[in-house]
Amino acid sequence: MGMSDRIEAFIMELLKEEPDQWLELRRNELASVFNCVPSQISYVISTRFCPERGYIVESRRGGSGYLRIRRMDADAENPIRRILQSIGGSLDYPTAKAYTEYLAGTEAIDGKTARLILSAVSDNSLTLNQPEKDRIRAGIMKNMLAASVVTI
Repeated sequence: MGMSDRIEAFIMELLKEEPDQWLELRRNELASVFNCVPSQISYVISTRFCPERGYIVESRRGGSGYLRIRRMDADAENPIRRILQSIGGSLDYPTAKAYTEYLAGTEAIDGKTARLILSAVSDNSLTLNQPEKDRIRAGIMKNMLAASVVTI
């Protein structure tokens, strides 16, 4: 079993202990447990605990940084509402894209809607500087998703 597989298995065990709660980890502490560099932890998180695989991840870098991971409830009534609840005040494009791909993959939205959302929240559409761009992107994404669950 490779290092990435061991890290994934460890995190999966921790998630099983509290399936409906956020699992909060410190990147540096986890790296020291596995005697690896923190970027190895980041790699595992970004490739194996992503929205397309049914996970919500919040990350903050720096000295007081953390990783928060939670499994999306596969039995939930509406995955769009779950995503809406997980979007905070700021959203980067890779995360918006992952959320949109997850929703399209679960058929909560169709392909045309997914393309429209991605077009609206793309860096080409938002010609602002950071962090304003990510704040505006979060608002647009929330509004578009909310509009898709409201019946007119």
